[in-house]
Amino acid sequence: MDLIEQEFSVAFRYPVHFTRGVFDPANPLFHRVVVGASPRLPADMVVVVDDGVARAHRGLIDHIQAYAGRHADGLKLTSAVLVVPGGEEAKNAPRHLESISRTIHDGALCRHSYVVAIGGGALLDVVGYAAATAHRGIRLVRVPTTVLAQDDSGVGVKNGINAFGKKNYFGTFAPPFAVINDFNFLSTLLDRDWLCGVSEAIKAALIKDAGFFDQLEREAPRLVARDADAMEETVRRSAALHLAHISAGGDPFELTSSRPLDFGHWAAHKLEQLSHNRIRHGEAVGVGIALDSTYAWIMGALPEEQWRRIIELLIGLRLSVFVPELAEALDDPDHPRSLFRGLPEFREHLGGELTVMLLRAIGEPFDVHEISPRAMIRSIDILRQVESARTTRAVDPPFAAPLSRGPS
Repeated sequence: MDLIEQEFSVAFRYPVHFTRGVFDPANPLFHRVVVGASPRLPADMVVVVDDGVARAHRGLIDHIQAYAGRHADGLKLTSAVLVVPGGEEAKNAPRHLESISRTIHDGALCRHSYVVAIGGGALLDVVGYAAATAHRGIRLVRVPTTVLAQDDSGVGVKNGINAFGKKNYFGTFAPPFAVINDFNFLSTLLDRDWLCGVSEAIKAALIKDAGFFDQLEREAPRLVARDADAMEETVRRSAALHLAHISAGGDPFELTSSRPLDFGHWAAHKLEQLSHNRIRHGEAVGVGIALDSTYAWIMGALPEEQWRRIIELLIGLRLSVFVPELAEALDDPDHPRSLFRGLPEFREHLGGELTVMLLRAIGEPFDVHEISPRAMIRSIDILRQVESARTTRAVDPPFAAPLSRGPS
């Protein structure tokens, strides 16, 4: 048998910057990031902006154009700034990907050119997918504008769009050229978006850093009060944990069946689909964390005191722990609206055997490869009781009434 075995490794390096006023003419950061690595100048670039960000920051488009004009020796906009819808609409409708790809093509961008994505996680996903597939990869600069994008999705290596009713069915692993977190963008977020992005920080703390979880418990009142310093520290620490996992976790391109950074996500992805994206991703992740933590308690893995701390932190940050979609069609696991359909879809997305991360303690995760429907249904029922007590104020605090984990 004749055989040639090929093996090579490629090192990836990209910076994640933290700043304010990235397109302020007096701020040299963006110019330095792009010009410092360009083999020829001026560097061609296409800029794509989330329409919600453009509305919230009325002068943003003018500021981008003025910035490029001031630094015309190093930066060249090859087209007008492209504004496209944000949220899951950007990932669901193929016309938005086509519009972005067409703009890249018409600008004659090459692999040393730049695509700049300014927006929330969904917008970054679709622009990143367009950049990664044009010429097999054009340099992508992400400027995340939400808490969730700055503390999680915007600093990672994944891009994607939705298809066949499934989240991120098409996608790439393509590290960005650079990430620039501009905290000024967070100031215009709705309270809902300000808080739900913290769910990804909670996730990172639960699987990586018990001390960070302690900090989130202490800082929850300040985060609810929209304290900018508290949020900036939360974003920085969460981003650092995500980056550390990508670099040191041994599986940055998810070649195995285990995916720690998707703790709580098997249910979250299904809830987004079942609600037709009425439930934000961060909100769905909060519910998914509550569900898998409750399941771990019911199964005897997670101590009750620590389970209660997790639920109380979610509630303290104004995040729901139960939504009606959790409880639909549970008697028929194959029903299209059954949450249990999320398990095989999650396994398919990972590949290999079903692998769901649970907790033995805060900061101590472990993997399981099967889920007990009976115990999961009991978990959902407990969360329904907790949410009902919280919203009706029949019980204050929610755990004043005894809860039994029952038989598993």
